[in-house]
Amino acid sequence: MKEKLISKKKPFYKISEELAFFLKDYDRWITSPVYYDDLLRFSGSVVVYDKNDKDTLWVSVYYSDSERREIDFNLKKIYTQLHSDGNESGIQYLNIDAIDYCTFGNSKPFRIKVRNILNDNFTYYYMKKTDASRVYGLEFEHMLSPYNLNYLVNHNTLVEEHIAGIPGDTFMKDFLPDCNDSELAQIAKEYVKFNERSMIRLLGDMRAYNYVVVPTHDLDQVVYKIRPIDFDQQSFEGKLSVYRPQFFKENVPIMDIVRTKLNHNSINQYKIEERSIVARRIISSSNRLNKLVKTMQLEILTLPENLERLRGEIYKFTKDKAFLESKSMGDIMKASFDYVRKHYEDVDTHSQF
Repeated sequence: MKEKLISKKKPFYKISEELAFFLKDYDRWITSPVYYDDLLRFSGSVVVYDKNDKDTLWVSVYYSDSERREIDFNLKKIYTQLHSDGNESGIQYLNIDAIDYCTFGNSKPFRIKVRNILNDNFTYYYMKKTDASRVYGLEFEHMLSPYNLNYLVNHNTLVEEHIAGIPGDTFMKDFLPDCNDSELAQIAKEYVKFNERSMIRLLGDMRAYNYVVVPTHDLDQVVYKIRPIDFDQQSFEGKLSVYRPQFFKENVPIMDIVRTKLNHNSINQYKIEERSIVARRIISSSNRLNKLVKTMQLEILTLPENLERLRGEIYKFTKDKAFLESKSMGDIMKASFDYVRKHYEDVDTHSQF
């Protein structure tokens, strides 16, 4: 019987004193006027359907009138803290149009829709139960990807900005069939880079619904980028394949395009390019990244059997004893970053890690 890539539900890990100190030092900490658990006290809910009348696995929740007024005001305050300096002068121009709750997945987030009543522009943000793994994932994404991330956290609640884009599964179903040959080749290139970046920083479970495809019009073409939107499986699982999006069956349509549009040499070249870019980010973020990794080295963020398996599997690919000697997931992350940094000027094109 074929082994499942992800076999168990990941537990939530608490924020340690050391991690809290790091987050406060870099202005990520929030004194929240309303917590995730407060939002769980809704009176009822209504299923949210998409434009094709398909269940989205989200429900729109509602509260008693007295609670709703207080919750709405506090959610607006959080919005001002997330997107500005917390100044409340603009709260009067904001409206909470919807509070949705996701019944699927590990984090069960609330999605808050905020609208500016002066011009009807709206945006979203998410409130989730705090999990140290996710915080590390968000920070690594902020430092090592092409994108900055905006989030706030405390011991109870994690607030994340909305990452705009087309969910990967929706993109494959509704948009991929209409892409021309040039666009397909570009998507294949970006997917190889995304796959490499996920593996280097050990971001797991990048199934199609956990990342978005972001199309951008550039002169006479559309440029496609891929961004993760779920950081729950940051360096928890023991199987190296979990950190390689190519092995999830949900990503088969894009993997078929990679095989069709790119030859072996092209794939290797794009992997080398991405490693070099990540290595430069590791170097440029060295002070902040080193502080985060040192904090992570002190943490227990996985099960003992996962740690043992992962360090063994990565050692088989790299022959770097630093992985084999790792005592924590933080040690493995340090070994990964050191490995990439040491090799980025002279990459072994035959290496599989």
